[in-house]
Formats: sequence, C-alpha cells, structure tokens
Amino acid sequence: MHLAYPAVLSALLFCTGLYGVLARRNAILVLMSVELMLNAVNLNLVAFDVWLSRAARDTLHSGQALTLFTIAIAAAEIGIGLAIVLAVYRNRGTSDIDRLRDTAEGPDTAEGPDAPGAEKAEATA
Repeated sequence: MHLAYPAVLSALLFCTGLYGVLARRNAILVLMSVELMLNAVNLNLVAFDVWLSRAARDTLHSGQALTLFTIAIAAAEIGIGLAIVLAVYRNRGTSDIDRLRDTAEGPDTAEGPDAPGAEKAEATA
C-alpha cells in the first residue's frame, strides 16, 4: 500500500474537522470536530510509522506509541470539555458558542447601547 492513500484520507479528515471547528456554533459539535482532527493525526502517525518501519527496518514503532498517548490525551480532553460544556449549559441554558462571549456575563444581561452600564463601558474604553 502506498503512503499517499492514508495521507490523503488523513488530510480530508483534518480539513473536515477544521471546517467543523470554524463553522459550528454548538460546543458539542466543536468537540467532535476536534476529535476528528486528532484522529486524522493518529492516522498519519500510524501510516508513517508503518512506512518508516518498512523502509528502515525499524522495530521501535514510535508512531504507534505516540498514537496511544494521543488517544489518552483525547479521552482526557473530551472528559474535561464535556464537563465544561455541561456546566455552561446548566448556568446559561445554551451551548451556543456565539452567545458565550464572557463567562462573567449572566444569562439575563442585556446587550447593546441601551443596556444598563453601557455608559461605564464607553467611559472606560
């Protein structure tokens, strides 16, 4: 098998994940897109490890070891990310990233020039 096949598949997976991170508004879908990007990296690590082990007769398999570490880091990232999203959803009632500009901002805070305290923000700016 040529190295180009998994490399192209990995590039497509990574671009799909990058599009998901940049275009999605839901925090859960952004986390899923980050996982897709990490899986693309894992595919590259394993493919290049197999290619290098065939070319140089290397028996170390460091790409596969790095893939195991990446999977462990991805599991921890998902656990922490889902805990943060769940806490934000409980406090705000939404997981929409566009509505979550400031963590100190409450769910009933008005926005715009007519909002209370807008004069203070303009005076300090």
